[in-house]
Amino acid sequence: MKSFKKLTKFLAAGLLLISGAVFAQTPDQTTAPDALIKMVVSDVMASVKADPDIQKGNIPKIVELVEKKIVPYTDMRRTTEMAMGPNWKKATPEQQNQLVMEFKNLLIRTYSGALSQLRDQTVQFKALRAAPDDKEVVVKTVVLGRGDPVPLDYRLEKTDKGWKVYDMNIMGVWLIEAYRNQFSNQISQNGIDGLVKFLQDRNKQLASAKPAN
Repeated sequence: MKSFKKLTKFLAAGLLLISGAVFAQTPDQTTAPDALIKMVVSDVMASVKADPDIQKGNIPKIVELVEKKIVPYTDMRRTTEMAMGPNWKKATPEQQNQLVMEFKNLLIRTYSGALSQLRDQTVQFKALRAAPDDKEVVVKTVVLGRGDPVPLDYRLEKTDKGWKVYDMNIMGVWLIEAYRNQFSNQISQNGIDGLVKFLQDRNKQLASAKPAN
């Protein structure tokens, strides 16, 4: 089983590519899933490179960027629910809300390292293979830069508010599957409250860590 640290590193590398600054064209309910990903990715590549503070790992600026430009295009509740698996229904509404919040904070905190390392990468977009009436699709991309090309796929669902990202595949590892093992182990040992505490403690560690340049 992959370590928690390695999983968050993979996750950060992937999530940085669905962040962005001000869009030249703002995605809405009618934006196609592949167009959504391409618009956001294209902006983040330019925006992060132009922001020295983000490159230095400025946490407040990264958090602001994520909250404004990533969260609206993701479905964190579904991501958390699927990562929890059968344990989701065992959690109280209050616990569910706590888990969604802490998991979101964990993903946001991972940006501090990933965004600061964005330099000369480019992204190759694959043709979307989907029917017009599909409610779920996978948008495939390849990250090109230092080292070998990195396949990065986004799983999106169609909602009444437009397409939302809820899962990613980074080098053959689906985010939800990876975290499901981590969450299941924590719950089996310490219960759902134990998982909440685990995420809270991890977030505190990430918050207090100095950015790596």
